[in-house]
Amino acid sequence: MSDPTTVADEQPKPRKKMGRPSKYTPELAAEICERLSNGEPLRQICRDDHMPAWTAIYAWAAADANLSERIAQAREQGADAIAEEALEILDSPPEYVLTKTGEAVDSGYVTWQRNRAEMRLKLLAKWHPKKYGDRQIITGDKENPLAVTVETAIFDSLLQNLELTKQAKR
Repeated sequence: MSDPTTVADEQPKPRKKMGRPSKYTPELAAEICERLSNGEPLRQICRDDHMPAWTAIYAWAAADANLSERIAQAREQGADAIAEEALEILDSPPEYVLTKTGEAVDSGYVTWQRNRAEMRLKLLAKWHPKKYGDRQIITGDKENPLAVTVETAIFDSLLQNLELTKQAKR
């Protein structure tokens, strides 16, 4: 029979981790944040061979508050980069085509450029509505009613003046 003291003294063997080992390194995290701050989408970054899956990056961010904050800040900077890119697209000179009467602006190219810039701005408005949205819609409740804004007061007075003008003409 075996000695009972030796069985009790044995330490359990540590379990091997399941799954692939993490690719995380501080350098890789810095590269991801740098590319995000340049306006490159996360999934596009993750298509590179040396990059992890986008889900791994979310897991890293969930486990590390500092990394999560760095990614959020990089995305804010990336939004600004995308907005600047939209401005560059709109400011770029038009292309010209030869027509029977001479050179003319290529309307197809102008439309394409406008659509590129507009789509970037629409995405920014969705991703960052407070900063890039056209307007904010605020709703109130019984405990916290909405205050009348100056624009609404002006609009109401214009409607009232219009109604008074109609009545005066009758």
